[in-house]
Amino acid sequence: MRVGVLALQGAFIEHINMLKSLGVEAVEVRLPEQLAGLDGLIIPGGESTTIGKLAVMYGFMEPLRRFAAEKALWGTCAGMIFMAKAIGDGRSQHGQPLLAIMDIVVDRNAFGRQVDSFEADLRVSVFENGQSKPFPAVFIRAPKLVAAKGDARVIAELEDGTAVAAQQGKWLATSFHPELTGDDRFHQYFLQLAGKDG
Repeated sequence: MRVGVLALQGAFIEHINMLKSLGVEAVEVRLPEQLAGLDGLIIPGGESTTIGKLAVMYGFMEPLRRFAAEKALWGTCAGMIFMAKAIGDGRSQHGQPLLAIMDIVVDRNAFGRQVDSFEADLRVSVFENGQSKPFPAVFIRAPKLVAAKGDARVIAELEDGTAVAAQQGKWLATSFHPELTGDDRFHQYFLQLAGKDG
């Protein structure tokens, strides 16, 4: 299996390392033609406006939408914002290019600034042991999942009920950074999605 990590900006190397530890061929994707032959793609955390503008500059937007129509896609933190159809704070029309494929609404930096970063144990409904063994999620300037509509469904929440992860078919979106933990269950789950036909 070959899985790419969009390496335009942000924390992509940690995803590469996690994928390699699972025995997957991991590819740093910097040009649209590098999407060819991939089974899935991760859009990492970073700065969502910058990722969007670089994606436009390098001609990624339509190739990414075509890729996502058939393959697995996972956005973490800024990547989640980039995949969302709408931004709840109204900035979606103000210099923020969005892939706008996943039927979710997000709120940028909803949990505050870098100093407000935190960790939380999450129960993840799609993991076999997700109820018995919480996932140690790391939140850094994290967006909030305001709504999941249509075929999108929430798969993890904070204790107060705040949604922080969603799935829509082969697409995943997480507010937090699974690549910064020693827990590879989210990456394993994404590989399962990437390996499914249809």
